[in-house]
Amino acid sequence: MLAIELAEPVMERSLSEAGYFTQMALRYQRQRASRTPGPVRLYETVARMLVQDIRDGIYAIGDRLPAERELAARHQVNRAAVREALLALEVFGLVEVRIGSGAYVTALPDDIDSPAFTVSAVELLEARLLIECEAAAKAARNITPEELDALDRFIDLMADPVLINTPGHRPDAGFHLMIARASCNKALELAVQQLWDLRSASPACRQMDKRARAVDDPPLLGEHRAIVQALRSGDGDAARQAMHAHLTATLHHLATAAAS
Repeated sequence: MLAIELAEPVMERSLSEAGYFTQMALRYQRQRASRTPGPVRLYETVARMLVQDIRDGIYAIGDRLPAERELAARHQVNRAAVREALLALEVFGLVEVRIGSGAYVTALPDDIDSPAFTVSAVELLEARLLIECEAAAKAARNITPEELDALDRFIDLMADPVLINTPGHRPDAGFHLMIARASCNKALELAVQQLWDLRSASPACRQMDKRARAVDDPPLLGEHRAIVQALRSGDGDAARQAMHAHLTATLHHLATAAAS
């Protein structure tokens, strides 16, 4: 009788900390043994654990998930990984992140064991930092007066609060793609184009962009003007630094929006 009782999968909402961490460690071991070879992103591992917690009934519909700091401590990860994990769950339609309140469970996961994770907003910006800064440095040596004038016009369009929030009209994309084109390196141009295509195609990136705008995403006009000024001077190092400052500030702003 005792063996039968032990074999029954009983899940109580008042799990002790010791019991919770033991279960979590065993789940990590099962995931490690069953996953396909290759790197697994930290936030993805946390997201899968949270999906399983919801599936196991630890969190029911309407429940508020633990605070970001608590989740980070439980899973022994940084808070940035927790933010990306919660964003992934929001994209999957499992939670709703309410600004200033937290993340609430809105649906139960289906029978799919492996949710489709795409490029995250942070991953995309990290890639842009690697590629667009060098594109700007090369563009400083090759850009034409006509292209500089076009960049100024893109900045003017960014200052229009209606246009900048209109779907399908993204002057910021045109600005960055123009710089890539001015690098006179087709491989760089195609790489930057693909990054912006990924930005449009990734549900996680679109969700993060939406959230950033909900907390008054600044147009960052000064940073764009600093890039143009560096390009106009023909100084490749200055252009690289200006682009790096802009993308780093964007990364920081996304982190702030995710934590709001």
